[in-house]
Amino acid sequence: MIEAAQARAARALIGWSQTRLAETAGVPLSIVERFETGAPDPIAANVADKVRTVLEAAGVVFIPKNGGGGVGVRLREALEGEYIGWNDLNASNDE
Repeated sequence: MIEAAQARAARALIGWSQTRLAETAGVPLSIVERFETGAPDPIAANVADKVRTVLEAAGVVFIPKNGGGGVGVRLREALEGEYIGWNDLNASNDE
């Protein structure tokens, strides 16, 4: 199960609000808020699976405790050609 801090960090990485996460996961906003504050109720455990699924689909990778230095999150590596690198940004590729 992911931890509350991981969910908050994951949202920050992809720029999602709690509202967007709740809508995408199909759960009430109040449940996401309780989960992210670390509420130990059984509802939070059920929500963790839904939250993890939608955040992973959005490109987040969850790092477990034994993954070297404690829990964390990172973005999945982009597929070749999916993103423009910093060195390649210029007016010719503006949309």
